Amino acid sequence: MEKSFKSSASTYGIYLALILSSFTIIGYAVYLDLFTQWWFGIGQMILVIVIGIISAMKARQLLGGFISFKDAFTAFFITIAIGIVIPAIIGLIIFNFVDTDAAMILQEKIIDNQMSMMKKFGAPQEVMDETIKQIEAQGSFFSISNLLKSIAYQLVGFSVVGLIVALVVKRNDPDLA
Repeated sequence: MEKSFKSSASTYGIYLALILSSFTIIGYAVYLDLFTQWWFGIGQMILVIVIGIISAMKARQLLGGFISFKDAFTAFFITIAIGIVIPAIIGLIIFNFVDTDAAMILQEKIIDNQMSMMKKFGAPQEVMDETIKQIEAQGSFFSISNLLKSIAYQLVGFSVVGLIVALVVKRNDPDLA
């Protein structure tokens, strides 16, 4: 039975990866500014969490209505790991091999967007200049090292959510207690 819930989680991860990859490809092909919109990132974050929750609940159903904390978290984590890594690789390919000019344009747009936001909140010019220096020192947003850092941060952040989800979704079998 354990194999089937992991298989189900993998399937949900692939669904999530296909959706997020589609967003990346459509954003690249149709409207590059989409990547600079705050609501786009939040929408993707909510989508990841919702599909992770669905995966954990489906795992509980596959296990006969009872699931341990560990198995609920595992189902959530497998789903989000697959769902995050595949689109990140697709973005890496698009912005590092297919169209490096788009990566430079997008990076400039992101920096401009951040500077505009800092101005709105009244940040001093020195702080804004320092921020630009730090961003430039990091290199391309789409480098392999920045991609790996982004994946790691996302996995840690979503794992915290996954722990909460697992706590809510778990249901112990009273016959085993």
